[in-house]
Amino acid sequence: MSILVLLLAVFFLPLFPASVVFNRLAAASDHLAARVALFVIWPQIGVVLILWGDLAVGPGVIAAWAVLSAILYAFRMLTVREVGRWSAMLASSAWPLAWLYALQAPTAPSLVAFTLALTAAPVLILVVRAALASRLEAAYTGLHGGLARDLPRLSGLIVVTTLAAMALPLFPGFFALLAVLSGATLWVAIGILLTWLLWSWAGARLLEGTVFGPRSGPVAPDLSAFAAWWAALLIGLIVAAGLVWTGGAL
Repeated sequence: MSILVLLLAVFFLPLFPASVVFNRLAAASDHLAARVALFVIWPQIGVVLILWGDLAVGPGVIAAWAVLSAILYAFRMLTVREVGRWSAMLASSAWPLAWLYALQAPTAPSLVAFTLALTAAPVLILVVRAALASRLEAAYTGLHGGLARDLPRLSGLIVVTTLAAMALPLFPGFFALLAVLSGATLWVAIGILLTWLLWSWAGARLLEGTVFGPRSGPVAPDLSAFAAWWAALLIGLIVAAGLVWTGGAL
């Protein structure tokens, strides 16, 4: 029974190739609220299943599967240009780390918080994707570059959310990585660090293809001051939540 529960959990905290199901669902809707709901709820179902199952049935296999899945999707982020798909690839690379954290036998609230910390950056990237698509009719890196020149508020949002996707300090992803690294074996830690490096590389390519470089593409309106303040508030709340969790979990 435990094995069947864990195999079902593989679809919700996606491990390759079961992650294809999530990525198909993520690509099926352009509605921001529907995508955000999918990104937030989907992995938490997996968390419930993990807590219900028994990871002792094959911890070595689970750890290897999770590390390889995380690295695979981190590599895929380097080749994806559509920002919505990039966000889904980031989630598919980040969520396998929840399996590694679960193998360390954390409390149920800590595992839930850990998974939410890994979900924060993909959700923020979805907001960026919606902002790009509504202004430029497409959300592809390299298609409309140099946005810093004419759209400084939107560019600032892209930079901050990309830093979150790169799991830099102050963002929840950074603390999640520290939490899982603190209890990882050497080879698992190497896999996590490689994944982290690939996130940073992919994030740099995303910024290069959108914010920096010569301006290209149609003239478009910038984020309103009101929208920029709301985005700043959302990011501030996410950072604050990560710091609160860190105070209780690390």
